[in-house]
Amino acid sequence: MSAPPLAIRADALFDGVSDTLLPDPLVIVAGATIVSVAGATETPPHARVVDLPGATLLPGLIDTHSHLAFDAGTDPVAALAARDEEAVLAAMAAAARTALLAGVTTVRDLGDLRYLSLRLRGRDDLPTIVAAGPPITTPGGHCHFLGGEVEMSASAVRAAVADRADRGADVVKVMASGGRMTPATLMEQSQFPPAVLHALVDEAHRRGLPVVAHAHGTASIRESLDAGVDGLEHVTFWNATGIDEPGDLIGRIGRSRVAVGITAGNAPAPGAVISPAVRQRTPRIVANFRSLHEAGARLLVGTDAGIEAGKPHDVLPYAIAQAGDLVLGPLGALRAATSAAAAACGLAGGKGRIAAGFDADVLAVDGNPLTDPGALRRVRAVFARGRPVGR
Repeated sequence: MSAPPLAIRADALFDGVSDTLLPDPLVIVAGATIVSVAGATETPPHARVVDLPGATLLPGLIDTHSHLAFDAGTDPVAALAARDEEAVLAAMAAAARTALLAGVTTVRDLGDLRYLSLRLRGRDDLPTIVAAGPPITTPGGHCHFLGGEVEMSASAVRAAVADRADRGADVVKVMASGGRMTPATLMEQSQFPPAVLHALVDEAHRRGLPVVAHAHGTASIRESLDAGVDGLEHVTFWNATGIDEPGDLIGRIGRSRVAVGITAGNAPAPGAVISPAVRQRTPRIVANFRSLHEAGARLLVGTDAGIEAGKPHDVLPYAIAQAGDLVLGPLGALRAATSAAAAACGLAGGKGRIAAGFDADVLAVDGNPLTDPGALRRVRAVFARGRPVGR
Protein backbone atom coordinates (compact mmCIF):
# COMPACT_ATOMS: atom_id res chain seq x y z
CA MET A 1 0.00 0.00 0.00
CA SER A 2 1.40 3.40 -0.97
CA ALA A 3 1.88 6.09 1.65
CA PRO A 4 -0.82 8.78 1.87
CA PRO A 5 -0.05 12.06 0.09
CA LEU A 6 1.83 14.83 1.85
CA ALA A 7 0.10 18.22 2.12
CA ILE A 8 2.31 21.24 2.86
CA ARG A 9 0.65 24.49 3.91
CA ALA A 10 2.31 27.86 4.45
CA ASP A 11 1.60 31.60 4.24
CA ALA A 12 3.14 32.13 0.79
CA LEU A 13 4.91 30.38 -2.07
CA PHE A 14 7.53 31.36 -4.65
CA ASP A 15 7.24 28.87 -7.49
CA GLY A 16 10.66 29.56 -9.04
CA VAL A 17 9.45 31.69 -11.95
CA SER A 18 6.56 34.00 -11.05
CA ASP A 19 6.86 37.70 -10.23
CA THR A 20 4.70 37.45 -7.13
CA LEU A 21 4.12 35.08 -4.25
CA LEU A 22 1.10 32.78 -4.14
CA PRO A 23 -0.79 33.35 -0.87
CA ASP A 24 -1.98 30.50 1.36
CA PRO A 25 -0.48 27.73 -0.77
CA LEU A 26 -1.22 24.04 -0.51
CA VAL A 27 1.36 21.76 -2.11
CA ILE A 28 0.37 18.11 -2.53
CA VAL A 29 3.18 15.58 -2.83
CA ALA A 30 2.90 11.91 -3.75
CA GLY A 31 6.10 9.98 -3.28
CA ALA A 32 8.94 12.06 -4.73
CA THR A 33 6.75 14.23 -6.99
CA ILE A 34 4.60 17.32 -6.63
CA VAL A 35 1.11 16.50 -7.90
CA SER A 36 -0.64 19.85 -7.39
CA VAL A 37 -0.11 23.42 -6.22
CA ALA A 38 -3.05 25.61 -5.29
CA GLY A 39 -4.06 28.47 -3.04
CA ALA A 40 -6.70 28.39 -0.31
CA THR A 41 -7.78 24.80 -1.04
CA GLU A 42 -9.17 22.15 1.26
CA THR A 43 -6.67 19.53 2.33
CA PRO A 44 -7.37 16.12 0.75
CA PRO A 45 -8.71 13.50 3.14
CA HIS A 46 -6.12 11.12 4.59
CA ALA A 47 -3.23 13.42 3.66
CA ARG A 48 -0.29 13.85 6.02
CA VAL A 49 -0.43 17.58 6.77
CA VAL A 50 2.60 19.78 7.45
CA ASP A 51 1.34 23.21 8.51
CA LEU A 52 3.94 26.01 8.47
CA PRO A 53 2.31 29.29 9.53
CA GLY A 54 4.40 32.35 8.81
CA ALA A 55 6.58 30.46 6.31
CA THR A 56 7.25 30.92 2.61
CA LEU A 57 7.74 27.86 0.42
CA LEU A 58 10.37 27.90 -2.33
CA PRO A 59 11.87 25.34 -4.67
CA GLY A 60 14.86 23.64 -3.12
CA LEU A 61 17.90 25.81 -3.80
CA ILE A 62 20.51 24.79 -6.40
CA ASP A 63 24.19 25.61 -5.91
CA THR A 64 25.59 25.56 -9.44
CA HIS A 65 29.23 25.70 -8.31
CA SER A 66 30.35 23.62 -5.38
CA HIS A 67 33.46 21.65 -4.46
CA LEU A 68 32.46 18.96 -1.99
CA ALA A 69 36.04 17.74 -1.66
CA PHE A 70 37.19 21.04 -0.12
CA ASP A 71 36.48 21.54 3.57
CA ALA A 72 35.93 25.33 3.71
CA GLY A 73 38.83 25.66 6.12
CA THR A 74 41.81 27.99 6.14
CA ASP A 75 43.82 25.64 3.88
CA PRO A 76 41.45 23.30 1.99
CA VAL A 77 44.18 22.02 -0.34
CA ALA A 78 46.41 20.86 2.52
CA ALA A 79 43.43 19.36 4.34
CA LEU A 80 42.49 17.39 1.24
CA ALA A 81 46.03 16.09 0.78
CA ALA A 82 46.10 14.87 4.38
CA ARG A 83 43.09 12.54 3.96
CA ASP A 84 42.93 9.15 2.33
CA GLU A 85 40.25 8.49 -0.27
CA GLU A 86 37.65 7.05 2.09
CA ALA A 87 38.11 9.95 4.51
CA VAL A 88 37.66 12.38 1.63
CA LEU A 89 34.49 10.59 0.56
CA ALA A 90 33.09 10.77 4.10
CA ALA A 91 33.94 14.47 4.33
CA MET A 92 32.26 15.10 0.98
CA ALA A 93 29.09 13.39 2.18
CA ALA A 94 29.14 15.55 5.33
CA ALA A 95 29.60 18.67 3.19
CA ALA A 96 26.66 17.69 1.00
CA ARG A 97 24.56 17.06 4.09
CA THR A 98 25.45 20.53 5.39
CA ALA A 99 24.18 22.02 2.13
CA LEU A 100 20.97 20.00 2.30
CA LEU A 101 20.16 21.15 5.83
CA ALA A 102 20.34 24.74 4.53
CA GLY A 103 17.77 23.98 1.83
CA VAL A 104 20.24 23.31 -0.98
CA THR A 105 18.60 20.25 -2.51
CA THR A 106 20.83 20.12 -5.62
CA VAL A 107 24.56 20.80 -5.93
CA ARG A 108 26.64 20.86 -9.08
CA ASP A 109 30.12 19.71 -8.09
CA LEU A 110 32.47 21.38 -10.56
CA GLY A 111 35.66 19.71 -9.48
CA ASP A 112 36.19 16.75 -7.20
CA LEU A 113 39.03 14.37 -6.39
CA ARG A 114 39.27 11.31 -8.62
CA TYR A 115 35.54 11.14 -9.46
CA LEU A 116 34.44 10.69 -5.84
CA SER A 117 31.32 12.85 -6.29
CA LEU A 118 29.98 10.27 -8.75
CA ARG A 119 29.95 7.75 -5.90
CA LEU A 120 27.69 10.00 -3.83
CA ARG A 121 24.96 10.39 -6.43
CA GLY A 122 21.60 8.81 -5.66
CA ARG A 123 21.89 8.76 -1.86
CA ASP A 124 18.58 9.53 -0.15
CA ASP A 125 20.27 11.45 2.66
CA LEU A 126 22.10 13.88 0.35
CA PRO A 127 21.16 16.50 -2.22
CA THR A 128 20.87 15.59 -5.87
CA ILE A 129 24.45 15.82 -7.16
CA VAL A 130 25.42 16.88 -10.66
CA ALA A 131 29.02 15.71 -11.04
CA ALA A 132 31.90 16.82 -13.24
CA GLY A 133 34.68 14.67 -11.80
CA PRO A 134 38.17 16.20 -11.73
CA PRO A 135 38.41 19.43 -13.73
CA ILE A 136 40.45 19.12 -16.90
CA THR A 137 43.59 21.19 -16.47
CA THR A 138 47.14 21.48 -17.77
CA PRO A 139 50.23 19.82 -16.22
CA GLY A 140 50.76 21.76 -13.00
CA GLY A 141 47.71 23.87 -13.88
CA HIS A 142 44.92 25.17 -11.72
CA CYS A 143 43.67 22.42 -9.35
CA HIS A 144 46.01 19.85 -10.91
CA PHE A 145 46.09 18.12 -7.50
CA LEU A 146 42.52 16.89 -8.09
CA GLY A 147 43.78 14.47 -10.73
CA GLY A 148 42.62 16.07 -13.99
CA GLU A 149 45.97 17.00 -15.59
CA VAL A 150 46.26 16.42 -19.34
CA GLU A 151 48.77 17.34 -21.98
CA MET A 152 47.92 20.41 -24.05
CA SER A 153 46.92 18.57 -27.20
CA ALA A 154 43.64 17.87 -28.97
CA SER A 155 44.04 14.11 -28.61
CA ALA A 156 44.71 14.38 -24.86
CA VAL A 157 41.66 16.51 -24.08
CA ARG A 158 39.45 14.33 -26.28
CA ALA A 159 40.61 11.29 -24.32
CA ALA A 160 39.95 13.09 -21.02
CA VAL A 161 36.41 13.96 -22.11
CA ALA A 162 35.82 10.38 -23.25
CA ASP A 163 36.96 9.10 -19.85
CA ARG A 164 34.44 11.35 -18.10
CA ALA A 165 31.66 10.29 -20.43
CA ASP A 166 32.47 6.61 -19.91
CA ARG A 167 32.42 7.05 -16.13
CA GLY A 168 29.01 8.74 -16.27
CA ALA A 169 29.92 12.36 -15.49
CA ASP A 170 27.09 14.85 -16.00
CA VAL A 171 29.19 17.80 -17.16
CA VAL A 172 32.78 18.55 -18.20
CA LYS A 173 34.68 21.24 -16.28
CA VAL A 174 37.75 22.81 -17.88
CA MET A 175 40.17 25.23 -16.28
CA ALA A 176 40.54 27.74 -19.11
CA SER A 177 42.56 30.09 -16.90
CA GLY A 178 44.66 29.89 -13.77
CA GLY A 179 43.17 30.37 -10.32
CA ARG A 180 43.88 31.59 -6.80
CA MET A 181 44.04 28.15 -5.19
CA THR A 182 47.04 27.15 -7.30
CA PRO A 183 49.88 29.63 -6.69
CA ALA A 184 51.94 28.51 -9.68
CA THR A 185 49.17 29.66 -12.03
CA LEU A 186 47.97 33.15 -12.94
CA MET A 187 44.30 34.05 -13.07
CA GLU A 188 44.84 36.39 -16.02
CA GLN A 189 46.54 33.76 -18.17
CA SER A 190 44.88 31.19 -20.42
CA GLN A 191 45.87 27.57 -19.85
CA PHE A 192 44.94 25.87 -23.15
CA PRO A 193 45.63 26.90 -26.74
CA PRO A 194 42.37 27.88 -28.49
CA ALA A 195 42.51 24.89 -30.87
CA VAL A 196 42.79 22.49 -27.93
CA LEU A 197 39.85 24.14 -26.17
CA HIS A 198 37.82 23.77 -29.38
CA ALA A 199 38.66 20.07 -29.50
CA LEU A 200 37.59 19.59 -25.89
CA VAL A 201 34.21 21.25 -26.43
CA ASP A 202 33.68 19.41 -29.71
CA GLU A 203 34.31 16.03 -28.09
CA ALA A 204 32.06 16.82 -25.11
CA HIS A 205 29.19 17.93 -27.33
CA ARG A 206 29.68 14.90 -29.56
CA ARG A 207 29.15 12.77 -26.44
CA GLY A 208 26.18 14.79 -25.23
CA LEU A 209 27.94 16.53 -22.35
CA PRO A 210 27.88 20.27 -21.62
CA VAL A 211 31.12 22.12 -20.88
CA VAL A 212 31.63 24.66 -18.12
CA ALA A 213 34.82 26.75 -18.21
CA HIS A 214 36.58 28.33 -15.25
CA ALA A 215 37.63 31.64 -16.84
CA HIS A 216 38.99 34.70 -15.04
CA GLY A 217 41.23 36.44 -17.58
CA THR A 218 39.74 38.25 -20.55
CA ALA A 219 41.55 36.07 -23.10
CA SER A 220 40.26 32.88 -21.48
CA ILE A 221 36.71 34.23 -21.47
CA ARG A 222 36.92 35.09 -25.17
CA GLU A 223 38.56 31.78 -26.07
CA SER A 224 35.94 29.82 -24.13
CA LEU A 225 33.14 31.65 -25.94
CA ASP A 226 34.84 31.04 -29.28
CA ALA A 227 35.10 27.34 -28.45
CA GLY A 228 31.36 27.11 -27.76
CA VAL A 229 31.24 26.33 -24.03
CA ASP A 230 27.86 26.08 -22.35
CA GLY A 231 28.82 27.80 -19.11
CA LEU A 232 31.37 30.30 -17.84
CA GLU A 233 32.35 30.55 -14.19
CA HIS A 234 33.78 33.66 -12.48
CA VAL A 235 34.10 35.90 -15.59
CA THR A 236 36.00 38.56 -13.64
CA PHE A 237 38.09 39.99 -16.55
CA TRP A 238 41.03 39.76 -14.16
CA ASN A 239 44.44 41.19 -15.05
CA ALA A 240 47.71 41.47 -13.17
CA THR A 241 46.85 44.82 -11.58
CA GLY A 242 43.10 45.15 -11.75
CA ILE A 243 40.13 44.40 -14.00
CA ASP A 244 40.07 44.75 -17.79
CA GLU A 245 37.47 46.68 -19.71
CA PRO A 246 35.29 43.88 -21.18
CA GLY A 247 34.79 45.60 -24.53
CA ASP A 248 32.55 43.62 -26.87
CA LEU A 249 32.44 40.60 -24.56
CA ILE A 250 29.52 41.91 -22.49
CA GLY A 251 27.30 41.99 -25.57
CA ARG A 252 28.64 38.68 -26.87
CA ILE A 253 27.91 36.90 -23.62
CA GLY A 254 24.44 38.39 -23.44
CA ARG A 255 23.60 37.29 -26.98
CA SER A 256 25.20 33.87 -26.58
CA ARG A 257 22.87 32.72 -23.79
CA VAL A 258 25.86 30.99 -22.17
CA ALA A 259 25.15 30.58 -18.45
CA VAL A 260 27.45 32.75 -16.32
CA GLY A 261 28.18 31.75 -12.72
CA ILE A 262 29.05 34.79 -10.66
CA THR A 263 30.28 32.67 -7.68
CA ALA A 264 28.99 35.15 -5.14
CA GLY A 265 28.62 34.80 -1.43
CA ASN A 266 30.65 34.92 1.73
CA ALA A 267 29.45 33.86 5.14
CA PRO A 268 30.84 35.15 8.44
CA ALA A 269 33.12 32.39 9.67
CA PRO A 270 36.23 32.03 11.86
CA GLY A 271 39.31 32.54 9.72
CA ALA A 272 37.34 34.04 6.81
CA VAL A 273 39.42 36.72 5.11
CA ILE A 274 38.84 38.38 1.74
CA SER A 275 42.20 38.85 0.05
CA PRO A 276 43.31 42.43 -0.69
CA ALA A 277 43.53 41.59 -4.41
CA VAL A 278 39.90 40.50 -4.48
CA ARG A 279 38.71 43.36 -2.30
CA GLN A 280 40.41 45.95 -4.51
CA ARG A 281 38.86 44.52 -7.67
CA THR A 282 35.36 43.85 -6.34
CA PRO A 283 33.70 47.17 -7.34
CA ARG A 284 34.75 46.73 -10.98
CA ILE A 285 33.73 43.06 -10.98
CA VAL A 286 30.28 43.98 -9.64
CA ALA A 287 29.92 46.74 -12.23
CA ASN A 288 30.67 44.25 -15.00
CA PHE A 289 28.10 41.79 -13.66
CA ARG A 290 25.52 44.59 -13.67
CA SER A 291 26.42 45.28 -17.30
CA LEU A 292 26.03 41.57 -18.10
CA HIS A 293 22.63 41.56 -16.41
CA GLU A 294 21.54 44.59 -18.42
CA ALA A 295 22.76 42.87 -21.60
CA GLY A 296 20.48 39.90 -20.91
CA ALA A 297 23.13 37.41 -19.79
CA ARG A 298 21.94 34.25 -18.03
CA LEU A 299 23.42 34.83 -14.58
CA LEU A 300 23.55 32.05 -12.00
CA VAL A 301 24.22 32.32 -8.28
CA GLY A 302 26.78 29.62 -7.54
CA THR A 303 29.18 29.89 -4.63
CA ASP A 304 32.47 27.99 -5.11
CA ALA A 305 31.54 26.39 -1.78
CA GLY A 306 34.41 24.76 0.05
CA ILE A 307 37.32 26.77 -1.30
CA GLU A 308 37.87 28.98 1.76
CA ALA A 309 36.58 29.66 5.26
CA GLY A 310 34.04 32.22 4.07
CA LYS A 311 32.48 29.71 1.70
CA PRO A 312 31.10 26.84 3.80
CA HIS A 313 28.84 24.38 2.06
CA ASP A 314 25.72 26.13 3.34
CA VAL A 315 26.78 29.56 2.02
CA LEU A 316 24.21 29.76 -0.81
CA PRO A 317 21.57 31.72 1.18
CA TYR A 318 24.21 34.41 1.79
CA ALA A 319 25.13 34.38 -1.90
CA ILE A 320 21.52 34.84 -3.00
CA ALA A 321 21.10 37.81 -0.67
CA GLN A 322 24.35 39.40 -1.82
CA ALA A 323 23.67 38.83 -5.52
CA GLY A 324 20.19 40.24 -5.08
CA ASP A 325 21.50 43.34 -3.34
CA LEU A 326 24.36 44.02 -5.76
CA VAL A 327 23.19 42.82 -9.17
CA LEU A 328 19.96 40.89 -9.68
CA GLY A 329 17.39 42.14 -7.17
CA PRO A 330 15.74 39.70 -4.73
CA LEU A 331 13.44 38.10 -7.29
CA GLY A 332 16.16 37.72 -9.91
CA ALA A 333 18.54 36.19 -7.39
CA LEU A 334 15.94 33.62 -6.31
CA ARG A 335 15.28 32.66 -9.92
CA ALA A 336 19.04 32.41 -10.52
CA ALA A 337 19.32 29.84 -7.72
CA THR A 338 16.17 27.87 -8.63
CA SER A 339 14.61 27.68 -12.12
CA ALA A 340 17.54 29.27 -13.99
CA ALA A 341 20.00 27.09 -12.11
CA ALA A 342 17.99 23.96 -12.94
CA ALA A 343 18.06 24.83 -16.64
CA ALA A 344 21.82 25.38 -16.57
CA CYS A 345 22.31 22.01 -14.87
CA GLY A 346 20.18 20.16 -17.41
CA LEU A 347 17.41 19.62 -14.85
CA ALA A 348 14.75 22.04 -16.10
CA GLY A 349 12.14 19.30 -16.38
CA GLY A 350 12.28 18.27 -12.75
CA LYS A 351 14.06 20.78 -10.52
CA GLY A 352 13.93 24.47 -9.69
CA ARG A 353 10.16 24.93 -9.58
CA ILE A 354 7.23 24.15 -7.34
CA ALA A 355 4.79 22.88 -9.94
CA ALA A 356 2.88 19.71 -10.73
CA GLY A 357 5.14 17.01 -12.13
CA PHE A 358 8.34 18.43 -10.65
CA ASP A 359 10.48 16.76 -8.00
CA ALA A 360 9.25 17.48 -4.48
CA ASP A 361 12.31 19.52 -3.48
CA VAL A 362 10.80 22.18 -1.22
CA LEU A 363 12.32 24.69 1.18
CA ALA A 364 10.26 26.46 3.84
CA VAL A 365 11.71 29.61 5.41
CA ASP A 366 10.47 31.87 8.16
CA GLY A 367 9.36 35.12 6.52
CA ASN A 368 9.32 36.58 3.01
CA PRO A 369 12.68 36.32 1.19
CA LEU A 370 11.62 38.94 -1.38
CA THR A 371 11.46 41.63 1.29
CA ASP A 372 13.85 40.07 3.79
CA PRO A 373 16.66 38.06 2.15
CA GLY A 374 17.80 36.98 5.62
CA ALA A 375 14.70 34.79 5.72
CA LEU A 376 16.60 32.25 3.59
CA ARG A 377 18.77 31.49 6.61
CA ARG A 378 15.76 30.89 8.84
CA VAL A 379 14.93 27.39 7.66
CA ARG A 380 11.66 25.89 8.91
CA ALA A 381 11.66 22.69 6.86
CA VAL A 382 13.37 21.01 3.92
CA PHE A 383 11.93 18.27 1.71
CA ALA A 384 14.21 16.47 -0.75
CA ARG A 385 12.45 14.31 -3.32
CA GLY A 386 9.41 14.26 -1.04
CA ARG A 387 11.29 13.19 2.08
CA PRO A 388 11.51 15.52 5.09
CA VAL A 389 15.12 16.29 5.95
CA GLY A 390 15.81 15.79 9.66
CA ARG A 391 17.47 18.71 11.37
